[in-house]
Amino acid sequence: MSRRNMVLLWPVGPDWEPGAQGSISEDDTVTRYLAMVALLMAIALSGCEETAGPPPGPPPGKGGKMTTATFGSDLEFLQKHTDVVVLGGGTAQVAVVPKYQGRVMTSTAEGADGMSFGWINRKLIASGERQPQINALGGEERMWLGPEGGQFSIFFKPGTKLEDGKFPFKDWQTPECIDWGGWEVVKQDAGSIDFRKEIELVNFSGTRFKLTAERTVRVLTPADIKKHFGVDIPGAVKAVAFESDNRITNTGDGAWTKETGALSIWILCMFNPSPTTTVVIPFVDGPEEELGPIVNDAYFGKVPEDRLLTRDGVIFFKADGKKRGKIGLSPRRAKPILGSYDAANRVLTLANYTRPEGATDYVNSMWEIQKEPFKGDVVNSYNDGPTPAGPPLGPFYELESSSPAAFLKPGETMQHVHRTMHLTGSEGDLQLIAQLTLGVGIDEIKNVFRQSEK
Repeated sequence: MSRRNMVLLWPVGPDWEPGAQGSISEDDTVTRYLAMVALLMAIALSGCEETAGPPPGPPPGKGGKMTTATFGSDLEFLQKHTDVVVLGGGTAQVAVVPKYQGRVMTSTAEGADGMSFGWINRKLIASGERQPQINALGGEERMWLGPEGGQFSIFFKPGTKLEDGKFPFKDWQTPECIDWGGWEVVKQDAGSIDFRKEIELVNFSGTRFKLTAERTVRVLTPADIKKHFGVDIPGAVKAVAFESDNRITNTGDGAWTKETGALSIWILCMFNPSPTTTVVIPFVDGPEEELGPIVNDAYFGKVPEDRLLTRDGVIFFKADGKKRGKIGLSPRRAKPILGSYDAANRVLTLANYTRPEGATDYVNSMWEIQKEPFKGDVVNSYNDGPTPAGPPLGPFYELESSSPAAFLKPGETMQHVHRTMHLTGSEGDLQLIAQLTLGVGIDEIKNVFRQSEK
């Protein structure tokens, strides 16, 4: 691929200053919420029974732990239904599926018998049946494109009629290119694999997009981890780390502009929850008059105070798979690092992503005709849980990041890199790593909600 016109998004350095950005409105449509719940419940529960291996939504086990699948059992299950590429070797391995748009389905830090970190929708995969609107296959890291809602949405066709000022869920459709079918494998070796997909899309406003999407999934070495996360891994700690290097190139004849709409790269990561898992998101501290609200928690109704706390520049969000909720941070508030800690299984998960200094235009995915279509969130976290339609969809929780809106001229490319690392070990060994990366120690993370209840 030619790189001569690339718009590169590099990691934010210590001197980064937040750009101007507003927050998403709290006016989220209840109709969208209930309809999505009903559809996704049908997807999650559809298909034939799969008897081999543990169920997709394991119940709490002894000592508060979740009865999680091993990497070996998840790999064996996936290999029954599709081709799987396993990257890495030894105890650190990453399972990627070309047929599922090059998704990282799961990974392990301790070999075949180690914990499998990605959430996998076993029942849907086993059915082999394509679902309407979305195929929620799971996977711990996938590439999507935005925006989802608004006048520049790629999930609603031109001519879709709004109902009470909102886009109706019955007309929502995940683009096939990011939902069903394989991506071409361009090359691969023991530690990486490259994918490519030629894509044509039309947004709600009628703008036609022609693009090439490329994606490289790569296992990170200890030197890579030191470079990108700034930490050395102690000998007693087991770790697996990988990155996805995601790129979209405008191969059409016209530029993508604020008037016609633009695309964005959207990375979503689905993980297994536990009763003691807490998402940790550092944020840029400062007065709301200057930076806006610290967190947007209006996606599925306001998150209760006993599940969402802010303290000393850090957001804490319960990720136990027991109550549905989602949060997001605007460019003024977001830092290029987030993570979670599962105290029951002693798993520290870290994620970082690239973003340009001062970037302010992020696509807005609210399901309405928007006054500010480029005032969206940079990072998000979602916790699954019981819905009005029944039990949890997984359960799972998510960490997400997005690129800025891609205002690309013909031939230009935007790049967005997302990195994930899982570490298992003693709390003493994990304490310093958490402090150096997230700005808070393990003791505080695991006790923050206990303290708030006193």
